[in-house]
Amino acid sequence: MSVTDDQLIQEAISASKNSYSPYSRFPVGAAILTMDGTVFKGANVENASYGGTICAERSAIVSAVSAGHRKFKKIAVVTELDEPGTPCGICRQFIVEFGDIRVIMFSPTTGKRMDSSAYELLPRTFTPVHLDQHGKYKEK
Repeated sequence: MSVTDDQLIQEAISASKNSYSPYSRFPVGAAILTMDGTVFKGANVENASYGGTICAERSAIVSAVSAGHRKFKKIAVVTELDEPGTPCGICRQFIVEFGDIRVIMFSPTTGKRMDSSAYELLPRTFTPVHLDQHGKYKEK
């Protein structure tokens, strides 16, 4: 059975309820779908040392990778903003590490949705391919 976009969005909404966001009071949830149809969820986890904060997108991806997954179909991200919230810069880089997957952004507050690809959100990406190319130059 394949997971629909709406089902993935609902998983992300469910994940947002587990957000630990006492400082910003800005809950975010994410759900990522692996190629084999498994869904992993993540919520943002804030820290008094702001740099230690983990975003929902990275939380979901790290959970999936920790379970052995490396290939993904799509990720849904939800925020309570009126307009769908987009992943931050570091999350965009984190997502493109695993390819040009679909990114679904949704606001449960208004029902608005925006779809994109990882490469559209982060043009001129830096990927593992660049490191491979660098290694070839170093060998010369």
